[in-house]
Amino acid sequence: MGAVLPLLLAAACASVPTAPRPYYPAQDVAANGETAPVGTAAADAADDPAIWRNTANPAQSLIVGTDKKAGLYVYGLDGKVRDFVAAGALNNVDLREATLTDGTRLILVGASDRTDRAEPRIALFWLDGATGKLTGTGTQGFLPAGHAPAEAYGFCMAAARAPGELARAYVVLKDGTVAESRLVEAQGRIVAEHLRDVKFATQSEGCAVDDASGTLFVAEEDVGIWRVPLAPATLTATRFAGVGQADGLVDDVEGLAITRDGAGRTLLVASSQGDNAYAVFAADDARLLGRFRIAPGRFGATSDTDGIEVLPGDFGPAFPNGLMVAQDGDNAPAAQNFKLVSWQDVAAALQLP
Repeated sequence: MGAVLPLLLAAACASVPTAPRPYYPAQDVAANGETAPVGTAAADAADDPAIWRNTANPAQSLIVGTDKKAGLYVYGLDGKVRDFVAAGALNNVDLREATLTDGTRLILVGASDRTDRAEPRIALFWLDGATGKLTGTGTQGFLPAGHAPAEAYGFCMAAARAPGELARAYVVLKDGTVAESRLVEAQGRIVAEHLRDVKFATQSEGCAVDDASGTLFVAEEDVGIWRVPLAPATLTATRFAGVGQADGLVDDVEGLAITRDGAGRTLLVASSQGDNAYAVFAADDARLLGRFRIAPGRFGATSDTDGIEVLPGDFGPAFPNGLMVAQDGDNAPAAQNFKLVSWQDVAAALQLP
């Protein structure tokens, strides 16, 4: 295991923009679909989605979503349930395609497991892209022995960054610590090996990794968004965007997602939960490009959104230029679910390429 390299962030480390940013009112965009409700009724249960894009048949792509009271769902783009695994209190989920040592290419799904509030763990699964079925590989503890009790909360993944790895995993503990682990094969199992930490001052959850630039983004709920380059030996965070009108964020800042626009520019999308909106930033310079809401329509609006995911590319006739999936905190009279939005509609509303 690598050395633990914690970082206590102080206000002095924040970099403040030199000029006020323009304020963007939220544009209305309608959902183009929705998933079946999660099984836990009358509770805050649906939480976070991940998307697997089927490059051979984009319309057969899959969505993985958590019911944080019960387990993990797989949905088709028609919103119907393809699979459900009763796996306990899984909060956030992400996935990456990974190559085993024998050359087999598989879809690795990971989720933060908060079933034990004192011992954080990562729940790991293989996703079959053809059938939509999940196969659990067990849960993995990852913090060194003797650590203080901690609750797994947020979660995101990155592509492998060194030989012998399947992927990297980032677990956001409820105290603001983000623990980085590498996921490796060991004696026929997938094992999480803890590498290092970065710590934020208050409760954090949402995170996303831009594999192309090797950058981790973390949402500190009442403060804003931080940028953490992954190449240096020590993880150091700098302010990306703060809560407030100038940055288009109203606390809590929740789910984060990385995507790209039609010009190839990397975008960071954030759930501005406090005003039921979403903010879109240029990932390289933190420029606010616009804000939008998923407004009432055939499939309903979203509110109190926790997790989001956005992927570029063709997802079939309904989503020809990118797909966004957003958790809906109020899908009454049914249980919570996830709304599907054509990113083409978002781009048109915000005048993005």
